[in-house]
Amino acid sequence: MTKSELIQRLAERNPHLYQRDIERIVGTIFDEISDALSRGDRVELRGFGAFSVKRRDARQGRNPRTGESVAVGEKYVPFFKTGKQLRERLNMDE
Repeated sequence: MTKSELIQRLAERNPHLYQRDIERIVGTIFDEISDALSRGDRVELRGFGAFSVKRRDARQGRNPRTGESVAVGEKYVPFFKTGKQLRERLNMDE
């Protein structure tokens, strides 16, 4: 599902709200999650999961085309861990 599909689905389920307001709400939520992660904070959405940032050490990589060694610097990457309710919902026997 894309961001625009999410907005469309929310608009269909909430006809009393303007689509532009839903776009602003969804955008604000994503911006707040991004801002929190960039500060190094953890974002937990109960029943859904938790977003956090993990640090990857600098290492020696390899260029797959040439086989040449390449220095890869330290970096931070987003990490998502599913919540218990989401895991259970995904693994329900139907």
